Amino acid sequence: MKISILTLFLQMFQGPFDYSIVKRAIDKKQVEINFIDIRDFGEGKHRIVDDKPYGGGIGMILKVDVLEKAISQTLDKTLNKNEQKVILLSASGKTYTQEKAREYSKYKHLIIICGHYEGVDERILEYIDEEISIGDFVLTGGEIPAMLIVDSVTRLIPGVLKEGATHSESFSENLLEYPQYTRPNEFKGVKVPDILLSGNHEKIAEWKKEESIKKTKKKK
Repeated sequence: MKISILTLFLQMFQGPFDYSIVKRAIDKKQVEINFIDIRDFGEGKHRIVDDKPYGGGIGMILKVDVLEKAISQTLDKTLNKNEQKVILLSASGKTYTQEKAREYSKYKHLIIICGHYEGVDERILEYIDEEISIGDFVLTGGEIPAMLIVDSVTRLIPGVLKEGATHSESFSENLLEYPQYTRPNEFKGVKVPDILLSGNHEKIAEWKKEESIKKTKKKK
């Protein structure tokens, strides 16, 4: 899978993908992550990428012509429309979920646009497939959400994790993951539930399911 990230701040991505699961996936060529500097498509000597909004307002708006050019040159011309997806990270987008992560992991090419400043020219919506938000709060830009999406999608690519590793995780069935324990069996008077030490795999599976439901009802 190829992931292309369009950003004005490439330096923010130094480090997050150099460790753990994402790094291993890159090394094994299961995922390829490319960074595209939006400023490379800016106008004039100073590579201008933004301008004041029509009608007035505070802040600057990313220009539609600059972003369209960046998207056009990032699209993989060897793939059809159903094999790649263009995402704009935006406060007004659909809320990102585990289900959406699973959907994205099936594409051959994911293009993630990191919004910045006070937003983007509305006309860019003609050139993207979906707007995505990671929650009802405001960030300086889309760089941190992009990191979250890359991490959540990469671990779902077949072969990146051991087979079955993601089947019982939180949100896999719209449920939170059941409580888990390890040694010691007892810590400061609190014991591991007896059922987990019983060796009865059928009963343990039932307990895990029941506990997932309880946890989800309590916390969600």
